[in-house]
Amino acid sequence: MTPETTAAAASHPVSSAGTRPRRHGAGGGRAVWMTVAGIVLLALNLRPALVAVSPLTPAIGREAGLSSPSISLLTSLPLLCFGLLAPVSPRLGRRLGMERALLVAMALVVAGTAIRLLPHMGALFGGTVVIGAGIAIGNVLLPGLIKRDFPHRVGSMMGVYSMTLFAGAAAAAGLTVPLQHLSGLGWRALLACWGALAVLALVVWLPQSRSRHRVSSRAAAEAAHPVRGLWRQPLAWHVAAFMGLQSLTYYAAAAWIPTLLKSAGLSQGAAGWMLSFSSLLGIAGSFLAPVLAERRMPAARVTVVSTLLCAAGITGLLVAPAGAPYGWMLLLGLGQGGAISLAMLFIVQRAPDTRHVAQLSSMAQCFGYILAACGPLALGTLHDATGSWTVPLLALLALLAAQGVFGVLAARDRHVRESGPVHP
Repeated sequence: MTPETTAAAASHPVSSAGTRPRRHGAGGGRAVWMTVAGIVLLALNLRPALVAVSPLTPAIGREAGLSSPSISLLTSLPLLCFGLLAPVSPRLGRRLGMERALLVAMALVVAGTAIRLLPHMGALFGGTVVIGAGIAIGNVLLPGLIKRDFPHRVGSMMGVYSMTLFAGAAAAAGLTVPLQHLSGLGWRALLACWGALAVLALVVWLPQSRSRHRVSSRAAAEAAHPVRGLWRQPLAWHVAAFMGLQSLTYYAAAAWIPTLLKSAGLSQGAAGWMLSFSSLLGIAGSFLAPVLAERRMPAARVTVVSTLLCAAGITGLLVAPAGAPYGWMLLLGLGQGGAISLAMLFIVQRAPDTRHVAQLSSMAQCFGYILAACGPLALGTLHDATGSWTVPLLALLALLAAQGVFGVLAARDRHVRESGPVHP
């Protein structure tokens, strides 16, 4: 157990809604498992409704006559939603409480999925924005919920959370096209199928949203007030920079690796499978990294290892992309999975209480996902300008070097602090 989690447990941190950590004592085992199941189902819905669009873009483009820029916008909109709406999420959590705010998040995912069933292209884009808004809330608030309810198991629970994120993305990337072949459904119906997961999460999480916690008036007043001065703190920027750089390299690589491998001689099916294979390995990396960082070795060392794994995979793609693609994807998947889970873990560990978690999560994801939205476009522009993948891959290696530096800085055992009094 880390010093941060010990301090969190000792001080009984309040949530952004003014709630204390739940006490899971004797007879509370069922409540613990229901909370864990709810977190897993919520996390499982933070990627599939959006990732499932990517394998279907050829069909969507043919039927709707969308241009390449329009299709690119369809895949970039969610990232922009994640970034632009992240600052709103802590306010929603303070107003409604985290449980109810997360229920709203799943309701938005369900609503956005239903909107995309309408036979208009405006509904496709509008529904995607609604889904992105719901996921943005979940992205920001779920780490705070874990900090509050599992202060003694932050590393393992963040591992479960990050692993579930990758599992949802891998399932959507790998199963959407086979489901299309087996069912014969159109792309609208296929996208709606992934919305069924959100309905399940909504039903399971509903009892959690009705929970009540008694707190002191002082604790509630402090929790209702936003954290001051976070954007001026170097440690907060270290966490945000690590979050942004790992997101940028992940989404840039995910957008272009199939194209790169196809240009190296692999078939379209094999190139697409390599991306899914990488995501599957990311599940293992995303679970192992925070557990190792909390219990086995210094977090800075785990950060360096995950960065070096990513760099080794990118170097392999640079030198001999078709030579050992499974090896390159194994390295890249483990490294990327570890990086995203460490980014989430640092948000929780560098915050002294749940109120700070929500604000630091908001800052890191606002900066991170806006930066990530630029990654695929920047990599594609470099490729078009140079006519090869050499310069884009070298650029990714340079970004990974910066990612490693900021990761080591973010891994230092200290907390962000509020500047100024809690009350005006």
